[in-house]
Amino acid sequence: MYESRFKPLISRRAFVHRVARSVAAALALIAVALAIGTVGYHKLADLPWIDSFENASMILTGMGPVSPMPSDGAKLFASFYALFSGIAFLGMVTLMLAPIVHRFLHRLHIEDESS
Repeated sequence: MYESRFKPLISRRAFVHRVARSVAAALALIAVALAIGTVGYHKLADLPWIDSFENASMILTGMGPVSPMPSDGAKLFASFYALFSGIAFLGMVTLMLAPIVHRFLHRLHIEDESS
Protein backbone atom coordinates (compact mmCIF):
# COMPACT_ATOMS: atom_id res chain seq x y z
CA MET A 1 0.00 0.00 0.00
CA TYR A 2 2.83 2.39 0.84
CA GLU A 3 6.15 2.88 -0.91
CA SER A 4 8.95 0.55 0.05
CA ARG A 5 12.01 1.63 1.99
CA PHE A 6 14.06 1.71 -1.22
CA LYS A 7 11.87 4.38 -2.81
CA PRO A 8 12.06 8.10 -1.98
CA LEU A 9 9.46 9.86 0.14
CA ILE A 10 6.30 10.76 -1.73
CA SER A 11 5.53 14.42 -2.27
CA ARG A 12 3.85 16.44 0.45
CA ARG A 13 0.75 16.76 -1.72
CA ALA A 14 0.52 12.98 -2.19
CA PHE A 15 1.09 12.50 1.54
CA VAL A 16 -1.75 14.88 2.42
CA HIS A 17 -3.97 13.00 -0.04
CA ARG A 18 -2.99 9.70 1.60
CA VAL A 19 -3.81 11.06 5.08
CA ALA A 20 -7.15 12.42 3.81
CA ARG A 21 -8.04 8.98 2.40
CA SER A 22 -7.18 7.34 5.71
CA VAL A 23 -9.26 9.83 7.68
CA ALA A 24 -12.17 9.38 5.25
CA ALA A 25 -11.99 5.60 5.64
CA ALA A 26 -11.93 5.95 9.45
CA LEU A 27 -14.90 8.32 9.36
CA ALA A 28 -16.81 5.82 7.20
CA LEU A 29 -16.08 3.08 9.74
CA ILE A 30 -17.27 5.38 12.54
CA ALA A 31 -20.50 6.04 10.64
CA VAL A 32 -21.10 2.30 10.13
CA ALA A 33 -20.34 1.52 13.78
CA LEU A 34 -22.66 4.30 14.96
CA ALA A 35 -25.41 3.05 12.66
CA ILE A 36 -25.08 -0.50 14.00
CA GLY A 37 -25.21 0.74 17.59
CA THR A 38 -28.07 3.16 17.02
CA VAL A 39 -30.27 0.59 15.31
CA GLY A 40 -29.39 -2.07 17.88
CA TYR A 41 -30.23 0.11 20.85
CA HIS A 42 -33.43 1.31 19.16
CA LYS A 43 -34.66 -2.19 18.30
CA LEU A 44 -33.44 -4.17 21.32
CA ALA A 45 -33.69 -1.63 24.14
CA ASP A 46 -36.76 0.21 22.79
CA LEU A 47 -34.98 3.54 23.15
CA PRO A 48 -35.95 6.58 21.07
CA TRP A 49 -33.62 7.27 18.12
CA ILE A 50 -31.82 10.15 19.81
CA ASP A 51 -31.19 8.13 22.99
CA SER A 52 -30.03 5.19 20.88
CA PHE A 53 -27.59 7.46 19.06
CA GLU A 54 -26.37 8.88 22.37
CA ASN A 55 -25.75 5.42 23.82
CA ALA A 56 -23.97 4.25 20.66
CA SER A 57 -21.80 7.37 20.63
CA MET A 58 -20.89 7.06 24.28
CA ILE A 59 -19.99 3.39 23.99
CA LEU A 60 -18.02 3.94 20.76
CA THR A 61 -15.89 6.63 22.39
CA GLY A 62 -15.33 4.56 25.52
CA MET A 63 -17.36 6.76 27.86
CA GLY A 64 -19.89 4.09 28.83
CA PRO A 65 -23.64 3.61 28.53
CA VAL A 66 -26.16 6.28 29.43
CA SER A 67 -29.50 4.48 29.59
CA PRO A 68 -30.19 1.30 31.56
CA MET A 69 -30.92 -1.78 29.44
CA PRO A 70 -34.42 -3.15 30.11
CA SER A 71 -34.01 -6.73 28.83
CA ASP A 72 -31.45 -9.49 28.68
CA GLY A 73 -31.27 -9.15 24.89
CA ALA A 74 -30.52 -5.45 25.18
CA LYS A 75 -27.85 -6.15 27.80
CA LEU A 76 -26.22 -8.76 25.57
CA PHE A 77 -26.27 -6.37 22.62
CA ALA A 78 -24.76 -3.60 24.77
CA SER A 79 -22.01 -5.97 25.93
CA PHE A 80 -21.08 -7.16 22.46
CA TYR A 81 -21.35 -3.66 21.03
CA ALA A 82 -18.96 -2.42 23.73
CA LEU A 83 -16.45 -5.15 22.83
CA PHE A 84 -16.84 -4.37 19.13
CA SER A 85 -16.47 -0.65 19.81
CA GLY A 86 -13.20 -1.06 21.68
CA ILE A 87 -11.67 -3.03 18.83
CA ALA A 88 -13.17 -0.72 16.19
CA PHE A 89 -11.84 2.38 17.96
CA LEU A 90 -8.32 0.97 18.02
CA GLY A 91 -8.61 0.06 14.34
CA MET A 92 -9.85 3.53 13.40
CA VAL A 93 -7.03 5.26 15.26
CA THR A 94 -4.50 2.93 13.64
CA LEU A 95 -5.98 3.61 10.23
CA MET A 96 -5.66 7.36 10.72
CA LEU A 97 -2.13 7.24 12.15
CA ALA A 98 -0.65 4.67 9.75
CA PRO A 99 0.39 7.10 6.98
CA ILE A 100 1.92 9.53 9.48
CA VAL A 101 3.90 6.84 11.29
CA HIS A 102 4.99 5.32 7.97
CA ARG A 103 6.28 8.65 6.69
CA PHE A 104 8.14 9.29 9.95
CA LEU A 105 9.81 5.87 9.91
CA HIS A 106 10.52 6.13 6.18
CA ARG A 107 12.21 9.49 6.69
CA LEU A 108 14.32 8.10 9.53
CA HIS A 109 15.39 5.21 7.33
CA ILE A 110 16.37 7.54 4.47
CA GLU A 111 18.40 9.71 6.85
CA ASP A 112 20.05 6.59 8.28
CA GLU A 113 21.12 5.39 4.83
CA SER A 114 22.56 8.77 3.86
CA SER A 115 24.85 8.83 6.92
